[in-house]
Amino acid sequence: MRRTSASEAGREAEEGNGTVLMVAVVFLAFFALVVVLMLSATGHAASKAATAADLAALAGADAARFLVPGEPCAVAEQAAQANHAVLTECSRQGTSGEIVKIAVKVPVAMVGWLPPVGHAVAVARAGPPPQPWRLAE
Repeated sequence: MRRTSASEAGREAEEGNGTVLMVAVVFLAFFALVVVLMLSATGHAASKAATAADLAALAGADAARFLVPGEPCAVAEQAAQANHAVLTECSRQGTSGEIVKIAVKVPVAMVGWLPPVGHAVAVARAGPPPQPWRLAE
């Protein structure tokens, strides 16, 4: 029978600690990756929603000024759908309804094939340029 010394017993008590440490490091790296993916997906969806809202508002304002055919909110909805957004609000403002205000939403998914975890929302307003030489009516 062999007797173990105190230093050998200490080494045996520490066996497996490296495995636990590596599991913790891998878990933290995975968690950091998920956080980066979520932030990236949120930023991308917000940018996409802002672009879709701007383009839909411009399209609606063009229709309100009779530069393109169609009803302004219908034209804005088509523009939003073409940019993979959902039109949630459309209103006309101004004396003759020439200013169009649009709200859209875009789903936020961490990875394209995963279900969305929320929505990015954007609002835009478009109309004719201001005419400071006219008196307010």
